Amino acid sequence: MKQRKDRKFELKNQCIHQKIAIVTGASGGIGKEFVCELMKEDIDKIWVVGRNAERLSLLQKQYGDKIVCVCKDLTDSQDLLSIEALLVEQNVIISYLINNAGIAQMKPSKDLQPQEIEKTILLNCYAPVVLTNICLPFMKKGSIVMNISSASAFQPVPYINLYAATKSFEKSYSLALNEELKNLGINVIAVCPSWVDTDMLIREIHGKKVKFPGIVTPKQVVIKAMEDAKMGKELSICSIYVKCQYFYAKFMPRQWIMKIWMRSLRKLDHN
Repeated sequence: MKQRKDRKFELKNQCIHQKIAIVTGASGGIGKEFVCELMKEDIDKIWVVGRNAERLSLLQKQYGDKIVCVCKDLTDSQDLLSIEALLVEQNVIISYLINNAGIAQMKPSKDLQPQEIEKTILLNCYAPVVLTNICLPFMKKGSIVMNISSASAFQPVPYINLYAATKSFEKSYSLALNEELKNLGINVIAVCPSWVDTDMLIREIHGKKVKFPGIVTPKQVVIKAMEDAKMGKELSICSIYVKCQYFYAKFMPRQWIMKIWMRSLRKLDHN
């Protein structure tokens, strides 16, 4: 009799879904700040996805057993697709998917190596789309997908041409997918910050400190993104500076915007 009760208890537990969040690129900057904010949410586990096991384990040490380290290379198709089996095995509902992992190269397009081009497109475009498709069957009404795009998605940007193009793709993909999923109650939001105070920024050129207009902290970006996502917005713009960029990109001639950008680059180079 006791064995039968134990078996019923096991079967009942198997039907209980864990509510989880998934964060890619979680070991630093915006991703790490998302982990911090998600710790306050009503979820059971936060899956942090990346290829550096050591850096992921540091998050687990900092935040405890709520963190699940998923060591995968998102530019590797087999690694990426293998995440689906983990989701099935763990019997989860995904409350948040944060596609944050990305890479940027600031150089003339002619200097980009084929490996750099491939890695940038795989990580910034291919990975978020595939991971989103893998995760959608595990989402329900109220689930949120956040794709970390950029203010550089608003217009072409010379010298970060490839990065800006991938972020434009990510923004367009997010807006369209959000429309597709409205009837399911799943919100997709493109988060579009400008300069963010992270390790990705170049701090000096020719020995001179670089000043970044409108720079914000990762925390500012994340708090605004979480607020906007919960309000059902399709875009998250975290500062007046970026709102102005968005406005200019809509109403100013594209060539004017690119001339302003090129002038600012020349100014940096001559400082």
